[in-house]
Amino acid sequence: MKKKMYGSDIIIDSLKKHKIDLVFGIPGAKIDRLFEGLDGKDSQDAPKLIITRHEQNATFMAQAYGRLTGKTGVAIATSGPGVGNLTTGIMTANAEGDPLLAIGGQVQRKDLYRATHQSTPSKRLMAPITRFSAEIQDPNNISETMSNAIEATQGARKGAAFISLPQDIDDAVVTEKPLPVYSKPKMGPADLADLTKLADLIKESNLPVILVGQRAGDEKTTQALRDLLDKYAFPVVETYQAAGVISRELEKQSYFGRVGLFRNQVGDRLLAESDLVITLGYDPIEYEPRNWNKEDKLRIVNLDTVPAQIDNNFTPIMQLVGNLASSLKQLSKRLEGFTYPKKSAALLGEFKAELDKDRTHPMEPKGNLNHPLAIVHAIQENVTDDMTVALDVGSHYIWMARHFRSYQPHHLLISNGMQTLGVGLPWAITAALLKPETKSVAVCGDGGFMFSAAELSTAVEHNLNIVIVVWNDGGHYDMVRFQEEMKYQDNAGVNFGQVDLVKFAESFGATGLRVEKPENLNKIMKKAFSIQGPVVVDVPVDYSHNQDLATHLIDSQLG
Repeated sequence: MKKKMYGSDIIIDSLKKHKIDLVFGIPGAKIDRLFEGLDGKDSQDAPKLIITRHEQNATFMAQAYGRLTGKTGVAIATSGPGVGNLTTGIMTANAEGDPLLAIGGQVQRKDLYRATHQSTPSKRLMAPITRFSAEIQDPNNISETMSNAIEATQGARKGAAFISLPQDIDDAVVTEKPLPVYSKPKMGPADLADLTKLADLIKESNLPVILVGQRAGDEKTTQALRDLLDKYAFPVVETYQAAGVISRELEKQSYFGRVGLFRNQVGDRLLAESDLVITLGYDPIEYEPRNWNKEDKLRIVNLDTVPAQIDNNFTPIMQLVGNLASSLKQLSKRLEGFTYPKKSAALLGEFKAELDKDRTHPMEPKGNLNHPLAIVHAIQENVTDDMTVALDVGSHYIWMARHFRSYQPHHLLISNGMQTLGVGLPWAITAALLKPETKSVAVCGDGGFMFSAAELSTAVEHNLNIVIVVWNDGGHYDMVRFQEEMKYQDNAGVNFGQVDLVKFAESFGATGLRVEKPENLNKIMKKAFSIQGPVVVDVPVDYSHNQDLATHLIDSQLG
């Protein structure tokens, strides 16, 4: 007798066919058959289910899965508040170009328009913050809806999709055969004549600069960019989400820092001096053009997978849309014989010296507190190129984004589209699940850590090799505090109180360590990286230097 196929079985069939091997979520009555299929007695070949402590963190973990693997990350929650708790992670993934599919339980179809328990118009709720939002109304449409949702997450501009799954659809017997996976459409290079024109523009320029963004961080594009730089010594400025595209071998020649918040970095000044800025896979949500092209004087060429969003400070003289890796290879051929202008070497040398000096200015400790740069260096000393470092949002992330060097794309994870608090630990958990043999690192403020700290029990349950470095300023939302003080000479609403982080970690079954004195920082950090399983390191930090981060702005305002 042929085994019955239920709606939940078709969902799982689609996940398997798309080679999605991890899903994250919390069960509930309206979607429990799907969880039975993922984690019940007959779930041997289903994707592995990671039960989280909060649905928001499930979406953060799924977002990291999408960013790290290129496949679509999946988060699942029940109806009503379960779906509501998915929204922050969905919004973050969609804004930051990470492929994510969220599946939310829903009341039975007959109850959709009644004031009934946990009935929520979730399709409408999610439509503005996704690339695709649908509610399945017929069990025989599950397979095609799943296919279209996953395809929407993987478009030229990647992002989030949402499927609302009514309980009676989840439980229904399906008579149609599930669809196979169809081949993805492939994009060729940008127009070849335009690439020739771009090569000519480069040859005519004195200081061409590449500004590389999030959509250039995939493996093929990164390799094509590195091949181009190996032949032609362009200076490159990374956005925060493009961190790591410049390799160690190319660092001395081509790395000129990152931009993403205050307009006062070496990269900002290099862009301001350039007579031709080539934006590569750049999304304006990473760092608005009004910051790096405030005067609207730069000549910009946009090289991307999608047309640019035109605004008053982003009006490219050319747009070249196509597969980025293919376009870079074709551009390289058209630059044959080009050498970077020698007259620019002196200026680039000055910028490079300033960039390196910025990492080494005096780091005198204040009492038992640690200077932010000293913490950055201590982390850098213990992180190898194959480790993934996930940054939460806060003052620490400004210091890390500016000064921590990463040499592989998507090995320094930063939320700069939404600057979403609480991502650090969930992202590091996903990295540890994907690479259990390698340490993963979460770098958090005490506020960001507590935002998602319940997931420490998830890390302990799976015995994950995570080092969680908490920059502890004594219970303040300091990124807000120091900017308030610069604006108003006062602060408000930023004190949330202190927690003993060592005891907190130990109560979950993790290891807790504290840097009692600045001279012990490197010793404690080294110890943390030598311990198996989750480790929380409490590092008291001196944030009195934070206002220095926003000094010497190039005619800009605070972010």
